Amino acid sequence: MTMANSCSCNDFTRSQLLRRGAAIAGKGLPKIEPGMPLPAGTGLDRRTFLLRSAGAALSVYGASMLSPRHFEEGIAQASAAAEPNQPVLVSIFMEGGWDALSVLAPVGEARYRELRPTLGLAEGSGKVFSEDKSLMWHPAASGLAELHEEGKVTTFPAIGYQPADESHFTSRHYWEVGQLEANARTGWMGRYLDLTGEPNNPLQGLSLDYSLAPALATATMPVAAVSSPADYTMWANGLGEPITGPTLETFGVLGTLPAPSPAYAQARDASYDTSLVLDKMAGFVQSEKESGDTSPVTYPTGEFAERLAVLAAMLHTEMPIKCASLNAVGSYDTHSDETVTLSTNLGQTVAAVVAFQRDLEARKLDQRVLIQLWSEFGRRPEENGSGTDHGAGGVAFLIGSRASGEMVGEFPGLTKLDVNENLLNTSDFRAMYCSLLEQWFQTEAGLVIPEAASFQRPVLVK
Repeated sequence: MTMANSCSCNDFTRSQLLRRGAAIAGKGLPKIEPGMPLPAGTGLDRRTFLLRSAGAALSVYGASMLSPRHFEEGIAQASAAAEPNQPVLVSIFMEGGWDALSVLAPVGEARYRELRPTLGLAEGSGKVFSEDKSLMWHPAASGLAELHEEGKVTTFPAIGYQPADESHFTSRHYWEVGQLEANARTGWMGRYLDLTGEPNNPLQGLSLDYSLAPALATATMPVAAVSSPADYTMWANGLGEPITGPTLETFGVLGTLPAPSPAYAQARDASYDTSLVLDKMAGFVQSEKESGDTSPVTYPTGEFAERLAVLAAMLHTEMPIKCASLNAVGSYDTHSDETVTLSTNLGQTVAAVVAFQRDLEARKLDQRVLIQLWSEFGRRPEENGSGTDHGAGGVAFLIGSRASGEMVGEFPGLTKLDVNENLLNTSDFRAMYCSLLEQWFQTEAGLVIPEAASFQRPVLVK
């Protein structure tokens, strides 16, 4: 399955380059433009369990070195000590600023037709949004509409912050760090993990990506980035199957033998540690390659869906995960060709998220997992022809069996826009974080969100 490409603006391209550079161990690239904030987590040391030549797809970010053996022990200890109903937040980022007025289209407003003569969705082409019948779900979001009808989707139809910043990079940074502070260096979920995490459990904050999600950047606790557990492989120089498997097993056995010298001890420690990680990942490699044998639901094809399927399997085996982060399918920076791009990427993302929710329900994990869909901003109400430009108020969702299922903040309508002709905000993303911290994670929001006292707490959890 192929994602649709959007026409991204230069600001977005620069931010992608900067973030890619920030993933390099111990390095952070200089600011490309005056005033552009560095991503949270820039400069964090990355600790790889195994050399890249060994094929490891797992990296740990944190203040202390963790060997694979410590990783194994830390995971085991954390799993044993974890609460049986440890709440998990799965944060999914809709990269590029998705168009709130298409995801939940105000087809009942006359002004919508004036602002969207080309891109406006036809009334009746999607399901009516039951909490505000002037709104309609995008046809590609029918899976979300179904979950919403079941009371499993909490909707923020116009979420953002004031004053709004239309830069991809700056606005995304604010959402990641949970404050309007360009110099913040830890993510909001990272600060939560600094308060509640374990020093030997890097899976407490899991970024299912090739680099660390800035929202998970911590000050003291280890967190991990995993491109995909199914990417985890080992190889032995000059060997192939069926010889490689038995050879690696032999390495693991040799690693447990007494060592006659320090050099032998180092080599055998490396062999043993390698076997530990290989054994730990083997089940997830198999589960993704043979998902029909382990997953109770059928996922759509594609990398995003595969990562969600593996995440469900990891939670099912009681891996001690508290926060996980993923990027959704494709980009939503739809300056042009929005109709095709949005429909394609939204449809693939929603289908995978719905499969994940059904998987959690089938495994009886749904009472302890919430899914957050968010983007850095919405798009401008007035189209530019075939697309829309950067806006302010956007849309966000919380999905899960324990989501309150009630809209937070009303849709403000299109008759009155802000000074930049953008949608007005009726809720603040920091209020959402405060409620998640207190109602979901049972943690005082003021310890994580600097201005928590100034935000009301919408009810997000039932």
